[in-house]
Amino acid sequence: MIRSGNYRVIWKKKIEKRIRKCPVYIQEKFWLLVNDLEKNGPVQRNWKNFSSLGKNLYHCHLDYNWVAAWYSENGSIVVEVTYVGSREDAPY
Repeated sequence: MIRSGNYRVIWKKKIEKRIRKCPVYIQEKFWLLVNDLEKNGPVQRNWKNFSSLGKNLYHCHLDYNWVAAWYSENGSIVVEVTYVGSREDAPY
């Protein structure tokens, strides 16, 4: 969990393990995404293939084969990363 901006970005231990299994360049892109989420909140239109996956659930591509997904209650300052990994294994 990291906090330095207007929003608080959190994730569970399993997400940490998934991040460590990603290639280094994907890990670096993930940290850039976390920084953007902290500063600007859950709507990240500047990220490749950003879209809403339903009510308060969002995702974007970190690369062609790698994605991240996150959840944020409407009006909340907490953004929870729910998935980081390959596009093929994404839970949506």
